[in-house]
Amino acid sequence: MDQHQALFFCLCLLAAQVVLVETLPEILNLMKRLERPIGRALSSRVRFIHYLEQMLLNASFHGHNLTLQTNSIQSLVFKLSCGFPGLSLSSATLTNVSQAWAPHAMQFPAELTKNACVTSRPAELRLICVYFFTAHLFQDDRNSSLLNNYVLGAQLDHWPVNNLQRPVNISFWHNRSLEGYTVTCVFWKEGTGKHSWGAWSPEGCYTEQPSPTQVLCHCNHLTYFAVLMQLSGDPVPTELQTPLEYISLVGCSISIVASLLTILLNAHSRKQSDSTTRIHMNLNGSVLLLNVTFLLSSQMVPPTVPRSVCMVLAATLHYALLSSLTWMGVEGFNLYLLLGRVYNVHIRRYLLKLCVLGWGFPALLVLLLLMIKSSVYGPCVISFSKSQENGTDFQNVSMCWVRSPMVHSILVMGYGGLTSLFNLVVLAWALWILCRLRAREKALSPWVYRDIVMVLGLTVLLGTSWSLAFFSFGVFLLPQVFLFTIFNSLYGFFLFLWFCSQKRYSDAEAKAVMEAVSFSQMTH
Repeated sequence: MDQHQALFFCLCLLAAQVVLVETLPEILNLMKRLERPIGRALSSRVRFIHYLEQMLLNASFHGHNLTLQTNSIQSLVFKLSCGFPGLSLSSATLTNVSQAWAPHAMQFPAELTKNACVTSRPAELRLICVYFFTAHLFQDDRNSSLLNNYVLGAQLDHWPVNNLQRPVNISFWHNRSLEGYTVTCVFWKEGTGKHSWGAWSPEGCYTEQPSPTQVLCHCNHLTYFAVLMQLSGDPVPTELQTPLEYISLVGCSISIVASLLTILLNAHSRKQSDSTTRIHMNLNGSVLLLNVTFLLSSQMVPPTVPRSVCMVLAATLHYALLSSLTWMGVEGFNLYLLLGRVYNVHIRRYLLKLCVLGWGFPALLVLLLLMIKSSVYGPCVISFSKSQENGTDFQNVSMCWVRSPMVHSILVMGYGGLTSLFNLVVLAWALWILCRLRAREKALSPWVYRDIVMVLGLTVLLGTSWSLAFFSFGVFLLPQVFLFTIFNSLYGFFLFLWFCSQKRYSDAEAKAVMEAVSFSQMTH
């Protein structure tokens, strides 16, 4: 009898090993499949994640816990009983945890199994924890930014766990200080998204920051948890998103048409263009490129297009902005040469050197960035705030742009700030010279209209409206956002008006000269 029992026990062990070998590789294969882009179908994401949960709940293994891990997903399974004392999990104590992953922890109270044990005392309960160290499976309609891109989930067998008296504690750590960010603990609410299979919600979760690098979430239920990140400061209200997008679309479209007309009218002009007019045309060309790439970058973002396409588009947009700013600086330098005492200085191959500066220097900067670290370009998140009863919610919009804060500070804000400062100094100097010239004239009235047009034209030509970017704070935020969007989206149109006024003035001057010559010939 003992031999039969021993044989039966060995057969059971062998059968258990066969199940173990067949089941665990399937789970690992599914986890690896989840790491790859599944596609746009929302049902695919839901099906694969729910299938993974079911496989973990039904997995056969020895001992009281099971750990499975791939490059960006970790699955844990625990066998619990009704005498569950509580459980604390930490990435520091878990085995086979990648050192590249930021620290994280979950703490489950003893109350976790209370409802299941009261209803029907099961012999065994399964607690599964699924950690996603990538957020591509949980992208909501707002394209929210998550701390570390971590999503930590837990489920107790087939029992719903809600309204716990003692909450589940989830800790997230970051390798840098989170000062300057607004962080909010959220959970994935399935079936609430219009274009995704869920949305992030703060209901039932309380956010705490024990230290500048840690976020502690207290939640009264089990599901998938994450931490939303939002730059602190003065985000634009979400109600203004649609008007600003509409203004940008209409303004940039008008500027594109105006820039094309300016270039075509100048190309078909019979009058030979001087260096100043050619500088104007190069500025129009850079502004045309800027408006086109800006409209494309706001539409062509992942997952609509591949990430590499977005990176190239972001680099092109950055190049177009740097080129436009450089040509604005060139306009200021050329104005200084025209009005200053060095107007008669001849610079050999003047226009060629300016083209190398206006087109070549920005290209060199962008190429260096691409060679050093191409990831500085790609999908960039722009946040809008929305006030709610339980706090402030954020809605994000993505566009292909500069992702690195350092590069943005130096090669966007810094570069634009230096250009604006230089042109403002040149504009003030030009106005001072104009006032001196008019002070010598006795009759000022005939020149007033022309002077006003000239001042407005120089203000537009030198791109001084771009300096509004430095007033995006406090009470200036909302006026600045609208003024910056209106003036700079219509910048190409304003250049067209300047071109038309200059052409009208030059035609009137040429007509006056011809009339004077004709009158002189008639008198003789």
